[in-house]
Amino acid sequence: MSVWRRQEDPSRKEANQPRRVAGTHAASCVALLCLSFLFAPVASAQRTELKPGWNMFTPQQDIEVGKKAAADAAKQLPLCDDPKADAYLTQLGMRLVAKLPTNGVQYPFEFHCVNDKAINAFALPGGYAFINRGAIEAADNEAQLAGVMAHEISHVALRHGTNQASKAEFASGVLGIADGILGGSTGGALLSKLGAFAAGGVLLRYSRTAESQADVMGTQVLYDSGYDPRGMAQFFEKLEAETKGKNPPEFFSDHPNPEHRVERVDEEIEKLGGVPPNARRDSTEFEAIKREVLALPVAKKLMPAAAAAAKPPAPPSGNFASYQANGYALKYPDNWKKYPDSNGAGASFAPDGGVVDDGTGHAALAYGLIVSVAQASGDPNDWDALNNATQQMIQELQKSNPNMKIARQSEHVRLNGQPGLATYLSNDSPVGGQETDWVVTTLRPEGLVSFVCVAPQPAYEKYDKTFNAILDSVRFAK
Repeated sequence: MSVWRRQEDPSRKEANQPRRVAGTHAASCVALLCLSFLFAPVASAQRTELKPGWNMFTPQQDIEVGKKAAADAAKQLPLCDDPKADAYLTQLGMRLVAKLPTNGVQYPFEFHCVNDKAINAFALPGGYAFINRGAIEAADNEAQLAGVMAHEISHVALRHGTNQASKAEFASGVLGIADGILGGSTGGALLSKLGAFAAGGVLLRYSRTAESQADVMGTQVLYDSGYDPRGMAQFFEKLEAETKGKNPPEFFSDHPNPEHRVERVDEEIEKLGGVPPNARRDSTEFEAIKREVLALPVAKKLMPAAAAAAKPPAPPSGNFASYQANGYALKYPDNWKKYPDSNGAGASFAPDGGVVDDGTGHAALAYGLIVSVAQASGDPNDWDALNNATQQMIQELQKSNPNMKIARQSEHVRLNGQPGLATYLSNDSPVGGQETDWVVTTLRPEGLVSFVCVAPQPAYEKYDKTFNAILDSVRFAK
C-alpha cells in the first residue's frame, strides 16, 4: 500500500554498482562552474550549530549501507544515462560538498540523474544522491537546483537516515536494521525481505525536525558556496504555489514539510549576514543542462520488482502473539513480524513477503495491518466527530494516492466497546493490480486511531478472518 511509505519514507523510499561519474565527463558543460566560487562570502559566527544525533551505526557503515542501496537503485530506477547531465550534477554537487560540514568523514559522494518527471531527489547514507529530471526541469535557476541538492547532502552529513534507523531499532528491538542491512546475526533479513533499495527506503523516513535541520544546513552550504541562499526556500515556495488544490508533489510525500519552512530559512540567512550582493543565481551551464534533460525521451514506468516476481506470503498462522503499544494492545499471527513506529503509537504487522519495494525504492505494505494515530479532537462517543475525523483522514490518503477510491461507505461498528467506523477502500497494490483496504477508525483521547487491513483483492478473502480476529483482540487503555 504505497500510501504508507515514508521517506520512508518510505522511508521515497541501494543501487547496482552505480557508475561513478567523473568530473572529466562532458567537461565542456561544466568547466565554467568554478569561476564564481573564488570569492565565496565569509560565514557569520551567528549560524545555527547542527550536529548528527545519536547513531548505532558508524560513518563507515553509513557508506556500506548507502552503497548497497545505491547499487539496487541503479537497477530499479530509470537513469537518464546522459553523461552531460551526470557530469553537471557531479560538478555542482561536489561544489556544495566542499562546503559541507562532515566532521572529517570522507563520504564517496555520487550524483545521478533519474529519468523521472516527478519532482523529487534523495541522497542515501554515505552520499549516493539521485536527482530526478523533474527537479531540474522545475527549477527556475541554478540556485534553486543547488538548494535541493544542498538539502539532500545535508541529510547525509547529519546522518539522518541511520539516525532514524537507530531510533527505530532502539525503540522496538525487532527491526534488526543494523544486522539486517549489514549481514549480521539476522542474516541480512531486511535486505532479503525488501531488497537493498527498499531497505534504503527505511533509511529515508525523515521526521519534520530532520527536514528542518537539512533546510538550515543546506542554507548554510548555499551561502558558503557563493549561491543565493534563498534558492532552496524559493524552490519549495514554487512547488507549493503550483500544486495548490492538486496532489502534492512527490518531493513533499517523501520529505515531510516542516511548519514555517521559509521563515526558518530566512532567519538563518539573517544569522549568516543576509544575502550577499554578488550571490550566484544562475549559469549558462544550468540552462544548457535543463534543455538537455527536457529533450530526453520520457522513460516508461518500470513494473515494481515485487510485482514481477513476488510469491504470495504463507497463510496467516492460527496462533497469535501479543503486542502492547502506548494506549492499546492487540494480538497478531505469530508468523507475522511487527514493525513499531519509533514513537510507540503506530505499528505495522506483516508476514514474510508482505512488505515489498513499490518500484520507487520505498517499502510498501502489500499484505498485513497498519495501526496509526492521527491528531483529531472530539468526544469519543460522538459519531459526527468520528465521521468528520475519518473522512479527513481518507481525504489525506487520497491526496497522495490518486487512484484510491471508496469502495463501500462507512458503517458503524464497535471496537472494544467504543464507537467505530468501518470503510472499504480500493487502491493500486504494490504487487500489481488492485488491493482492498479495510479501514476501521475510532476516536480516543490521543487522537484518531486507525487500523488498516491490506491485501490484494484476489487474496483478500483469505485474510478476512485473520483481520477480524486481530480487531476483536484490540484492547484500549482505560
